[in-house]
Amino acid sequence: MDKIKEFTHFDNNGKAKMVDVSKKEDTLRIAAARGYIILNSQIIKKIRENQIQKGDVLAVAKIAGINAAKKTWELVPLCHQIRLTGIDIDFEISDSENKIISVSTIKGYDKTGVEMEALTSVALSLITIYDMCKAVSKKMIIGGIELIKKTGGKSDYEKNS
Repeated sequence: MDKIKEFTHFDNNGKAKMVDVSKKEDTLRIAAARGYIILNSQIIKKIRENQIQKGDVLAVAKIAGINAAKKTWELVPLCHQIRLTGIDIDFEISDSENKIISVSTIKGYDKTGVEMEALTSVALSLITIYDMCKAVSKKMIIGGIELIKKTGGKSDYEKNS
């Protein structure tokens, strides 16, 4: 049982629990995450020219990512509901790699961080791109979803390039 005490999401009986953050100070928390979807050049061309039948792919993917960040606490079982103060999602199209990169930056003022919100928003924005483009081709790959920066709370983090 001593090993279990090292994990914050387990109680003394080894059962899952939500961490109690009530004694922590509210601070500004910022996290950024990124990921990508590899598509073929035909799909990228259709996205650029707004010729995907379902509509403006990147605009819809952005809204999906924003909604995902706001609902992360409902999707990830042990996440806290956080007061989000800002959500920004940007897309970069790399023609040379046939790739769209999604970068999500989340801000919140609370007792715990917003890393899961950033990761979730990237994942759902990419899944939405897949959903909107699958009629053209299902040969798409989603990957590389990672935390790239976190500030606020006990420690800061920045991924080395």
